[in-house]
Amino acid sequence: MSREVVIVGGSAAGLFLARTFAARNLPVRVYEGAPSLDPEPRTLIVTSRMRDILGPLESGSIVNEITHFELFTNGRSATVPLRRPDLVVERATLIKGLAESAKAAGACVLPGHRFQELSSDGNRLALTVERASGTETVHADVVVGADGAASRVARTAGWPRQQTVPLLQAIVKWPKHVPHDRVRVWFVPDDTPYFYWLIPESPDRGVLGLIADDGSKVRADLDRFLAKQALEPMELQAARVPLYTRWIPIHKRIGESDVYLVGDACGQVKVTTLGGVVTGFRGALAVADAVLDGGSGGEMRGLRRELDRHLLVRRVLHGFTQDDYSSLIDLLDAPARTVLATTTRDEANQMLLRLCVRQPRLLLLAARALLTRSAFPVRDA
Repeated sequence: MSREVVIVGGSAAGLFLARTFAARNLPVRVYEGAPSLDPEPRTLIVTSRMRDILGPLESGSIVNEITHFELFTNGRSATVPLRRPDLVVERATLIKGLAESAKAAGACVLPGHRFQELSSDGNRLALTVERASGTETVHADVVVGADGAASRVARTAGWPRQQTVPLLQAIVKWPKHVPHDRVRVWFVPDDTPYFYWLIPESPDRGVLGLIADDGSKVRADLDRFLAKQALEPMELQAARVPLYTRWIPIHKRIGESDVYLVGDACGQVKVTTLGGVVTGFRGALAVADAVLDGGSGGEMRGLRRELDRHLLVRRVLHGFTQDDYSSLIDLLDAPARTVLATTTRDEANQMLLRLCVRQPRLLLLAARALLTRSAFPVRDA
């Protein structure tokens, strides 16, 4: 008998997983608490790995392609050309497209169904779901929490609460002197241990934003940096992003049934950049492998290694001073830039190994920061 699956949360990872299940003829329902599948717009940048995973499913969500990164700190700069362009994605369009694809494959996508709690009768899982007409109980053999950093599925199934940080970005008119196939990144550790970014959506507009440890000052920091760049905010986009501080097991056995987490619900986010689109899709593939084929765990082990490498880099960068970033830019000579140009940030293992071979002095810079100044993870803001 085919097992029935319920996915809680109409996230990109959840909908991609629903489509994968439905394409293999597994009965699957997606419960989304919002009254309609109309998520808030947010501009994202991802590597070409998303195109490799989604194929035609990405059609329509990509609004621009990036061929160069420009890095700035304290009067220094470095430009890195990309062999394979990065992709600028409109998150709302991506989610809507994935929902349509999931439905076309046979998945049942149900907005206006807010998950409340989870229990088991020993054989099957029982989900309490609130809808406009009242509360109902539905049953499933497999439940997947794809409901974000504050996952209610995770909480009711006994997973620990995640740490999150604020992301804030402003839509701006694109500056005419900057080519619209380039992303700019500024390292300003006095403001944020992460970075500021300027990403073009089109020749006419883009987004400037940051991630911060301290939510109480993120708006003031953004406003000050916008003024410094002579840019006027037209609209703001905000989110809370989970911090990957350690690997979170994605599976629990409850009675005779299974509960999984995917994407932001279990912190499948690259903590160097706080990007989670590609890693969320990889997490979905791993869950699909486990449910459909009793998987070997290869995809999940690979994802864990990737996230752990990003965690190591974040622990280094979190202790960087302005002088450290200046040294970093100075060390990005032609061989090091070639590594960054040909290896994406979704290939952290390869990138770190090749960088250390091409520019060994990066190891000394990293070791000093890691041993003397790193302060990661941070307390939730």
